[in-house]
Amino acid sequence: MTAPETILRIAAKGDGVTASGRHFAGAVTGDVILPDGTIEAGPHHVAPPCRHFGTCGGCQLQHADEEALRQFVTERVVNAAEGQEVAAAEVLPTHLSPPATRRRATLHALRTAKGAAIGFREGRSNRIVDMQECLILDPPLFALVAPLRKLVAAHAGRGPVDISLTLADQGVDCAITGIETEGLAATEVMLDFARDHRLARLSLDQGYGAETVWEPEPATITLAGVAVPLPHGAFLQPTRDGEAVLLADAKEWLAESATMADLFAGLGTFAFALAGPAKVLAVEAARDAHLACKTAANARGIPVHAMHRDLFRNPLQAAEISRFSSILLDPPRAGAREQVAQIAASEVSRVAYVSCNPSSWARDAKALVEAGFRLEKLRPVGQFRWSTHVELTSLFTR
Repeated sequence: MTAPETILRIAAKGDGVTASGRHFAGAVTGDVILPDGTIEAGPHHVAPPCRHFGTCGGCQLQHADEEALRQFVTERVVNAAEGQEVAAAEVLPTHLSPPATRRRATLHALRTAKGAAIGFREGRSNRIVDMQECLILDPPLFALVAPLRKLVAAHAGRGPVDISLTLADQGVDCAITGIETEGLAATEVMLDFARDHRLARLSLDQGYGAETVWEPEPATITLAGVAVPLPHGAFLQPTRDGEAVLLADAKEWLAESATMADLFAGLGTFAFALAGPAKVLAVEAARDAHLACKTAANARGIPVHAMHRDLFRNPLQAAEISRFSSILLDPPRAGAREQVAQIAASEVSRVAYVSCNPSSWARDAKALVEAGFRLEKLRPVGQFRWSTHVELTSLFTR
C-alpha cells in the first residue's frame, strides 16, 4: 500500500474494509489506514466502554459509534438481499437494542488454582475471560456472576462448567452443566444458593439432561400478555425491546388476516400476539415448546391451535398452506428452504418472514421472489448489541 486508504464499511465478521477490498481488524467506517498499516481513528471510532473488549468474544464492535453500528446492521441485511438480486420496496428504520438488555446468555466457567473463572470465551478460543463487568447482560443476570464464581470455585470438579441464564417472569432461571451433587450436603448447597439468590428455577445437568432442583412456583415467560410455561433451554428473543419491534411489524403486516400459520412457532411468541380475532396454527418441532404453547392457549381459551411437526423433514404442503390468509415464518439460522418451496407453490399471497441470519433469509427470499412474491418491507434489527449477529423482519406479497 503506497497511499492511505479509508475504511468504507464493516464486513460481516467485523473487519473494516477499504475500497480496494482489503480487510483490517479493529477498524471501523471512516478510519484511515496509513501506508504502514496503522489505523488512524476516524469520526466513528470510539473508545470501547468495556475493559474486556478485544479479549472477550462476546462483543466485536464496541469501537464503533452508534452511527457506524447502525450502518453495519443495515448493510448486512440490505447487502444480503442485493446479493441474491432481491430488492426491497421499503427499508424500514434499523432497530438497535440498548446496552444491558440481554435477557438470556450462556456463560462458561472453570475451577482454577486461585478460585474460578466465569464469563464468555475469547474470540476463536476456548479460554474463558473472567468477567468483571458486562455491558450487554440485563442487570439481574450479571448480578449472579460473582456468586456463581464462588459456587464453581467451591463445588465444581476440574472439568468445564456451562451456565445458562434466562430472565423469566419469576426471576432468573439458572441451568448448570458440569457440577455434580452427590449426597445430601451437596444438594443442600445448591438449594441454599437458589434460595439466597431468589432464583426462579435452578436446574442441574449431570449427564442425563436438565433436572430441576429448585422451583418455588412454575417458571413462566409472558408473551403478548400470556404467561407461558418455560421449558428448559427454550428459545426466547434475546431482548424485550427487540421482541417488541418484531411483534409490532408482524401485527401490522398481518392485521387483516383471519387465519394464519405461525411456522417454527417455538413457545408462541408470535402466535399469541397475532391471535384474536384471527385464528393461528402454531407449528413447532420441539415437543417441550409445543406443549408449553398448547397449555397456555388452552388455559386462556386463545384461538391458537398448537401442532407438533418437524418442518424440516415434513414441511406444511402447498395445499395445507393455501388454506391460510397469511404465513408467519421464524426459522432457525439454517433458514427454511423446504418450507419456503411449499409456500412458493401455494396460493397464499402474504408472508411475514423473521430471520436471525441474513444469508439464509436472502436465499429463501430469492425463491419467494422467483415464485411471484415482492419484498414490500424490510427492517434490519440488531438485538445482539456490539456483535456481528444480525436479525430482520420482512414482508412478502403477491
